[in-house]
Amino acid sequence: MGEWKAQISIRVRQDLRTELEKFAARERRKLGNIGEVLLEWAFEQLKAAGSTERLLKFKIRPPGERCKQA
Repeated sequence: MGEWKAQISIRVRQDLRTELEKFAARERRKLGNIGEVLLEWAFEQLKAAGSTERLLKFKIRPPGERCKQA
């Protein structure tokens, strides 16, 4: 049998919810499923960074952009 899951409720901006719903539809997933995947991934990133302050300092580069070497 699968794992037991606990419900969570969060508040987000309406435009973010709308974007998430569109993305979920494009992926043929439910909004809750997308939220679960994102929350689990984000929490792993937070644990690796050690704090929200350090996490927010990291930048995600667009695909194809190379690191600049000194």
